[in-house]
Formats: sequence, C-alpha cells, structure tokens
Amino acid sequence: MASLVYFRKVAESRDSIEYAFGPDATEKPRRLTMDTKSRRSRPVDGEINHAFLKASRKINAMYDETAQWPDRGMSFS
Repeated sequence: MASLVYFRKVAESRDSIEYAFGPDATEKPRRLTMDTKSRRSRPVDGEINHAFLKASRKINAMYDETAQWPDRGMSFS
C-alpha cells in the first residue's frame, strides 16, 4: 500500500517552524512544530502516527541535503 504525505511551512520564528501536513496536496489538516536547534518535532494535536513521522523525517532529510528548512515538499513510499 502506498503512503503519501504533503507538507508546507505555515509559520516561522527564531527557534521553531510550523508545518501543515496531510495526505492531500490541497488539504493539510494537521500541524507539526519543528525545533530548529534540536531538529526534533512534535505534532500540535499530540497524535504521533505514520503521517506525522513521515512528514517529520522528510523535512529533516531535506534539511540535511540543503542546510535550509524546506518551504514545502512531499514524501511517497
């Protein structure tokens, strides 16, 4: 079974970035906050599930590649 998650940056401060994410490119109903120093994320709604982990890992992977927090992206497996 395929798994797909889209994400986009919705807010940024000095210490964190908030991303909206979800299974559809146009509708991203959930949010996660990424601590830019520790590179740890947490779901705003408190629910840690596959979609959250997939978005968080892809955001960190893109940061590893470019040394910049991505504005948007997607992960497919």
